[in-house]
Formats: sequence, structure tokens, C-alpha cells
Amino acid sequence: MSLTHRLAMAADQPALSRLVTLCIDQLQAPFLTSEQIARSHGFMGLDTRLIDDGTYFVIERNGALAGCGGWSRRETSYGHDSTPGRSDRLLNPASEPARIRAMYTHPDHVRKGVGRLILALCEAAARNEGFLQLELSSTLAGEPLYRAYGFRDVARFQDSGVPLVTMQKNIQ
Repeated sequence: MSLTHRLAMAADQPALSRLVTLCIDQLQAPFLTSEQIARSHGFMGLDTRLIDDGTYFVIERNGALAGCGGWSRRETSYGHDSTPGRSDRLLNPASEPARIRAMYTHPDHVRKGVGRLILALCEAAARNEGFLQLELSSTLAGEPLYRAYGFRDVARFQDSGVPLVTMQKNIQ
């Protein structure tokens, strides 16, 4: 039961959106109140700019969607297509970290290598474009994975009353 990966396509958007909703509702439940989960849908989700940029991966196991996630060379740190404050400004790889974005693992595939595969794909692609660092905004549910992969905490903050953590990793 090996994992396969490919770049996401526009045709994947409906299935990816369903996966994102499932993940927010189920995987955040041990860490957030039902009200915080509802608020999470306001700023967490699929950012189709990543698909358009060719930086968003689909992970499958035996043809079934096991997860998705990507990275960005753009300023926006997190959020979906209509999250306020988005910026398409291109980052400077020499002085700004690439962004790890919109990582979601299907609840049936948690702790089976999906998240690590996405991170490895993103790290290799960002390094190939000259980035020296990665940065992400983690949910409490994702924090252990990112820490185990070598990310360190930079700052804790909240969006709409939902706790998040900015984390970074050097990849030079």
C-alpha cells in the first residue's frame, strides 16, 4: 500500500474541498471547541492559487485520496481563496521563507507517512527554487508532525479565536 503523488489539477478541486472539510471537522475536534472548528472554516481551506502555480500535491494510496498540501513562493501565509489579506507578492528566496500551505491528511490515513511525504516534496521543490527556509502556520493538530520534521516554533497567535503557531525550518 504505497503512497503516490502528483501535482493537483483544477479537476481535483471538488474532491480536495471535501477532504479539507472532513479534516477540519474531524482532526481538529480533539484540540478545538465546536465553535472554534466552525470559525476555522472561515480561514482554512483550499487555495486554488497553489494549484495554478503548480505547487500543490495530491497524495493517493491505492487510487484513494489520502492527503494534499503544498508550498508557495507567494507572501500569503495561510487561508483559502477568499481569506482576507491575501498577497500574491513573490517572495525573495534569499531572504524570505517559502510557505508550506494547506496540508490536509484524510482521517483514515493519519500517521501513515502522508504528511511527511508532502513536507519532503515541498522542501525539495522550494530548495530547488533557491529558498533557504520554510515557514508555516500550524494548527494544534499539525504541530507534532511539523516539530518532528524539524520545524521550530516562532510565534503563537490566534485567528478568529482559533490558536495557531508560526513555525520555521532551515533547508540550506
